[in-house]
Amino acid sequence: MAKFASPARQAASVMKVVQGGVLRSVGTVRNYEQALTRVAEHVRDTRICGSLRELSREQAIAYLEQRGQHVGQKTLDMERQAIQCMFQHVTGQLVAGERLPVVRSAEPQKLVARAYTAEQVRLIVASQTPRNALATEIAYAAGLRAHELLTLLPIHERAADPRPALESKWRGRDGGEAYTVAGKGGLVREVRIPAELAARLEAVRLPAPERITDRGVHYEQHYAINGGNRWSSSFTNAAL
Repeated sequence: MAKFASPARQAASVMKVVQGGVLRSVGTVRNYEQALTRVAEHVRDTRICGSLRELSREQAIAYLEQRGQHVGQKTLDMERQAIQCMFQHVTGQLVAGERLPVVRSAEPQKLVARAYTAEQVRLIVASQTPRNALATEIAYAAGLRAHELLTLLPIHERAADPRPALESKWRGRDGGEAYTVAGKGGLVREVRIPAELAARLEAVRLPAPERITDRGVHYEQHYAINGGNRWSSSFTNAAL
């Protein structure tokens, strides 16, 4: 690695080694690469070593302790995990299974209310386009993440991955139609959509699946609704 490579190029070079083998999730690779870019910028600015790959275990811990004074726990954990991955699989600073110590952030956790009342959702839906409005109703009813809206399929077309479930999982719901979505790490889980919403969703089924890209991740979408960044941006703007 050239010592004068940009932080972004250094991070990309590290992730190229683990992408597809150690890490199969495109989203995780993207997040780690962004985190390592910030670490590489610190290396460049402080000149604690010549390049990202030359970072030592002690220097990494010192960086995380300093970083914890300015960022929240989620950001700090992501950077620790990215450095740990590099140490284990690229630079050999850690052996397999060895981990960096968890550093606690000094920043107070910023809590953002994610729970909306039915009336608030109704007002948001009223100000959205049809593609975004239907997505909002489904996300609210089924508890979906933004990117999961892009992965909806009836359960008879794609089964859920086997996983333990509480008997109370669907308690209090009126049954609804069973669908599956691909969540974090590619896990396929079952969700239930109220019959009326499911009928409206099937009314906008695409003649053929469309391949779309959201935040660098590729999806095969089967319905003419928005999801991912496009939908979350619409929701945020409508909720203001």
